Amino acid sequence: MSEKNALGAFLRARRGLITPQEVGLTSTAFRRVPGLRREELALLARISADYYLRLEQGRDSHPSPEILDALARALRLDEAGTTYLHQLAYPPMRPARAPQYDEVSPSLQRLIESWSANPAHVQAPDMTVLASNAVALAISHVYTPGTNGLRAAFLDLSLRDLYVDWRSMAERVVAGVRAATSPDDPRVAELVSELTEQSPEFVELWQRHDVHPQGHDVVQLNHPTVGRLDLSYEKFQVDGRGGQRLIVFQPEPGSEDALRKLAVQ
Repeated sequence: MSEKNALGAFLRARRGLITPQEVGLTSTAFRRVPGLRREELALLARISADYYLRLEQGRDSHPSPEILDALARALRLDEAGTTYLHQLAYPPMRPARAPQYDEVSPSLQRLIESWSANPAHVQAPDMTVLASNAVALAISHVYTPGTNGLRAAFLDLSLRDLYVDWRSMAERVVAGVRAATSPDDPRVAELVSELTEQSPEFVELWQRHDVHPQGHDVVQLNHPTVGRLDLSYEKFQVDGRGGQRLIVFQPEPGSEDALRKLAVQ
């Protein structure tokens, strides 16, 4: 499911999520399309409707930065969404064979294993777990090295019981993968193709084109052993390792005892 016209697909998806009322336009009783019409978005961005049509259809894939900023404002994109829009039009230069760092450095492996009280794991940009410590594994088997978090979010039914709000978690994971990966990444394309065939819920969320890096947040769990467990996390980029990220959890107030019990099991 690699998108040949990724820029057009993004514009079309985000346009469909905005109602005329949200941007101060008068709505008619009958509309054939959800969200804004092409000419309405062009009006808001102060570009011609014909030029905007060429962008959506992929007949012009390199608009100026000024036009991209105008489109971002019209689409009400946040900073992450605006950055992503610019990257679709002007992908960062990459070597012909970009190095893949699927192995965690021994020093980082030793570091996370030394944290007996804080769950931690390292993941690739596509959310494949590369390394984890014992307390992370005590929380869920989803942190087992080799497990892909995006695939598990939709195909591992046990996670729907583990997360207090499974839907929010799934939305967060999908938007995080879009923010961390390139549309032409073959591994992501293969993963998207697999999930498209097996999960209508994934298709719905992927087609929204939400983009959120999610550097920090709080997850709320109903753990089968210790009960309610609320954990905040921070994500750190691992320099020089092909987009690897270190994720470290700590308990929210009231969850300290539950996490301690997991840590000593």
